[in-house]
Amino acid sequence: MSSFFQPVTPEGAGETERPAAEKVLSGDPVFTTWNLEERDGLYCGIWRATPGKWRISYDEWEYCRILSGHSVLTDADGNKITLRAGDSFMLRPGFSGTWEVIETTTKDYVIRL
Repeated sequence: MSSFFQPVTPEGAGETERPAAEKVLSGDPVFTTWNLEERDGLYCGIWRATPGKWRISYDEWEYCRILSGHSVLTDADGNKITLRAGDSFMLRPGFSGTWEVIETTTKDYVIRL
């Protein structure tokens, strides 16, 4: 097995899913994921979501870099952060709140369980 992977790009069908219905607060968000790595507690690739708002709760660490779009993350205390292309951030285990996609958003991500 090679230690080098080709860059992942959001091409082809990807894996498509929606958030659980009980988490959706507005819209009909659809997620598409193009995975680069999924093993040993490490997950990384590209994720895209269409407009909508849903509840989120993290048990893992996630680093993200927004590639395109416009989203708003709101924590459980109501603090908001607006995310646009070029923004990077990290979510720690225990984070909960909402993710609202205003304009279809694409991000690079790295998750560590």
